[in-house]
Amino acid sequence: MSTTANATPDTTRRAPGLKARHIHFIALGSAIGTGLFYGSAGAIQAAGPSVLLVYLLGGAVVYFMLRALGEMAVRMPISGSFAEYTRRFLGGWAGYITGWMFAFEMLIVCLADLTAIAIYMRFWFPDTAQWIWVILTLLIVGAANLASVRWFGELEFVFTIIKVAAVIGMIVGGAAILVFGLGEGGGGNPLANLTADGGFFPHGAGGMISAFILVLFAFGGTEIIGVAGTEAEDPGTAIPKAVNTVPVRILLFYVLAIGVILLINPWRTITGEVSPFVQIFDTLGVSWAAALLNAVVLTAALSAINADLFGAGRVVAGMARERLAPRVMATTVHGVPVVTTLSLLGVLVVGVALNYALPAEVFTIVASLATFATIFVWLMILLAQVASRRGMSRQERTELAFPVPLWPFGQIFAIAFIVFTFGIMVWQPGYHTALLVGAGFLAIMSLLYTVTIGRRAARA
Repeated sequence: MSTTANATPDTTRRAPGLKARHIHFIALGSAIGTGLFYGSAGAIQAAGPSVLLVYLLGGAVVYFMLRALGEMAVRMPISGSFAEYTRRFLGGWAGYITGWMFAFEMLIVCLADLTAIAIYMRFWFPDTAQWIWVILTLLIVGAANLASVRWFGELEFVFTIIKVAAVIGMIVGGAAILVFGLGEGGGGNPLANLTADGGFFPHGAGGMISAFILVLFAFGGTEIIGVAGTEAEDPGTAIPKAVNTVPVRILLFYVLAIGVILLINPWRTITGEVSPFVQIFDTLGVSWAAALLNAVVLTAALSAINADLFGAGRVVAGMARERLAPRVMATTVHGVPVVTTLSLLGVLVVGVALNYALPAEVFTIVASLATFATIFVWLMILLAQVASRRGMSRQERTELAFPVPLWPFGQIFAIAFIVFTFGIMVWQPGYHTALLVGAGFLAIMSLLYTVTIGRRAARA
């Protein structure tokens, strides 16, 4: 069946407020967060130097997922983004579950970053109560999201510049150590640390596979490009440019950065007690490295909360317009979904208290929970794009302005990789809690859909 009607401009799309530079930096910032600055240590310990291959594989999955999302977003730049695409091409239940799973993912990541900010602020203000920093953070990102789309874009633009500068500074500093023999890590064979102490695969294939969860967690949130792109002044230009830079971003900010770290420091010394980035600056003899990195990680956490709140608010508001969420959550002021944003802020205030109750386990639990939600959303995006292609005529396929590359092999690879990652969560006991919670959330939301949306459809 042809879907030509779906390709027409959608009346639910709001007046755009983001320029191309905003979309570029939102796309860039979504890939650089606490998962890189701190979470990379856990992935290195799990896989050793072979973690570089994991980042490359994960980056390929992200690229094909974003190209699938980009194809649909350029063709149909509508409010609700992938939640609406899955509803149109996979059915009402799929759209409902995808939207709420994305909101679930964003809130969980926000809870982790909120707690992280409160902990990081102890560095400078050890005697100040943590809840003060949590409230201050919520006020900052809440104001940015409630003010206007443009203000959100400007704040994320500044945050991302700081994060990018920190990563580039680390790469340049690491290169100086390797080329000029500076600091404690200078001299000798620069490739020795990639093969010493167990070789490139010190824990075998199992160790490499076990790092997949942590690496995909680091890439979580990149799908916000599709949400932000619908707010662009020219989605047909902004979205392709943002999506096509994903391979460069992953190579530069993950593979190159982690590669420099592994070349300078033996992988067993990267324990996570301090950020791997701090270790680079320490090797250079930069005494103020801890303070610098603390400021950068604070910025990364603020950026993540800012972007996640924006994305979740837009998706839930789009669902509300389709009566897949309470209609009041579709209320907008100057294009901003104020009721949805305020509701999400309220949930975060309640959730922070729960976050404090499990201080020792919370980040491991949050990372695995967020990964389950993230790869589920990615899977639904990929399946929706495949379904949309099947519903097109041959002419519609040839007229696509931004078609996915290597069709259909790239999509098959990405879908298979995600299914394999779910299998890892079944295989490794440490992820069983996240798997059970994620499956429980799916079951509860499916029941709610049946009781509310299903009955409404039956009456109609």
